[in-house]
Amino acid sequence: MPMSYGFEQRITPKIQKIADHFGTPFHIYDEEGIRETGKKLIEAFSKVKGFKEFFAVKALPNPAIMSVMKSLGFGFDCSSKPEVYLSRQSGCTGSDLMFTSNNTTIDEFENALSNGGCILNLDDISLISKVPEMPELICFRYNPGNRRTGNDIIGNPIEAKYGISHDQVIEAYSKSIKRGAKRFGIHTMLASNELNYKYMVKTTEMLLELVEKINRELSVSVEFINIGGGLGIPYRPEDEPLDIVSLGNEISQILIEFNHKNGYSPKFFIESGRYITGPHGVLVAKAINFKNIYRRYVGVDACMSSLMRPAIYGAYHHITVPNKKNDKRDIVDIVGSLCENNDKFAVQRNLPILKEGDLLFIHDTGAHGSSMGFNYNARLRPKELLLKSDGSVELIRRQETMDDYLSTLNFQEDILY
Repeated sequence: MPMSYGFEQRITPKIQKIADHFGTPFHIYDEEGIRETGKKLIEAFSKVKGFKEFFAVKALPNPAIMSVMKSLGFGFDCSSKPEVYLSRQSGCTGSDLMFTSNNTTIDEFENALSNGGCILNLDDISLISKVPEMPELICFRYNPGNRRTGNDIIGNPIEAKYGISHDQVIEAYSKSIKRGAKRFGIHTMLASNELNYKYMVKTTEMLLELVEKINRELSVSVEFINIGGGLGIPYRPEDEPLDIVSLGNEISQILIEFNHKNGYSPKFFIESGRYITGPHGVLVAKAINFKNIYRRYVGVDACMSSLMRPAIYGAYHHITVPNKKNDKRDIVDIVGSLCENNDKFAVQRNLPILKEGDLLFIHDTGAHGSSMGFNYNARLRPKELLLKSDGSVELIRRQETMDDYLSTLNFQEDILY
């Protein structure tokens, strides 16, 4: 089931009270569930020496959530100045912070390398000369291209904009050495929302082959490999969850074998976001309008500016109606208020018959939900709440206001003739 049983049991009895107090719509996250999943991840990789999770800030960039991540011992994976800022405000710096560049400006490099620095993960060989001061530890993002096409890890990496090519690997590390780098890591990310753990095992094997190549040709040891994110969650009720225990066990064995062969083994990093927080968030919306034309539509007080995944990816998000599991049902589209026909949370979905004022749970919005929000049609993004481990509910981000939206129109006149 997409929404964990524990989360459902904790929130359902009090959801009407929460909605009455805070007002809909809102994203609400389950601290207890997030902590449980984080601990399961740690336990699954307990046999892997040097394991570390760098939470992908892009999934849920909220200080209250990041505080939970920090308490679990996780670092942070960032790709922008605001993400770096939030991570540092949460107490992470240096080796607890990974900055993965992607068409990065000099200003962003300077920010990432200031105030205790970070692990710098370069996306392109041309960026080596643009780094203001080469740090001692450097990492590169690897794109295997045609070398691995058809191996089921990813459809065709050659079409992705990310990473250095296979032919550039030795040159990239050699150039970084000349600029002063002395310690090294390697990173890749070849999956997204993947539920078959074998793909991550294959990715690990591929990176370890590359580590041996770098060591052989440059006589340097790679300190860590980072297989990126991509650990999936079961969005549909019929989906089987990712076997995280088998993933940890097989990677542990692979690293042991690498150690026997090479006399050492690199540390093992991942940067999960969705896997940690995704299932532990729901968007709560209220049914406000009913339209019967060629289809039956239920209009809700949230729209795709609060959750854009169904519209841009055709992604499935399970929807339930609290306290109406066994009622009579109907086939409806659940839609928002944007002037776009793809503003739909569900299409031809079998749901209990709804009435005005009923609440809906739109599941699995704990990652890439609020963080992907936008202001098209001048729609304002909703608030975020946290159901805490002690049972209390805390506002952790207020909803946007008209003043927020109009604030960028308040500026000093600047005209160039």
